[in-house]
Amino acid sequence: MQYMKATLIAQAKEVRDDGSIVEIVVWQLVEPLPPCAHPYKYRLFFGASGECFVRYDNERGKGDHRHTGGVEASYEFADLDTLLADFERDVMNWRNEL
Repeated sequence: MQYMKATLIAQAKEVRDDGSIVEIVVWQLVEPLPPCAHPYKYRLFFGASGECFVRYDNERGKGDHRHTGGVEASYEFADLDTLLADFERDVMNWRNEL
């Protein structure tokens, strides 16, 4: 397997008082990862006790998508700021349901 050159541009992990975890990892690639048109590889995660509540990620062949409550749906990537805002909104909505 050949790996693409990448630069880590964001990495953060927060373990909250309630035991939930928010983790953000974003890489900038030298070229887009097909079928994506943007040069980023990312994984945004929110979960607790081994369960994933919200996750946004992209992977070769699958492209941009998100997981919420066990349901996977495609995600239309606009830019990093919008990605992070959408993830934060989904985390807040999920937390309000807890």
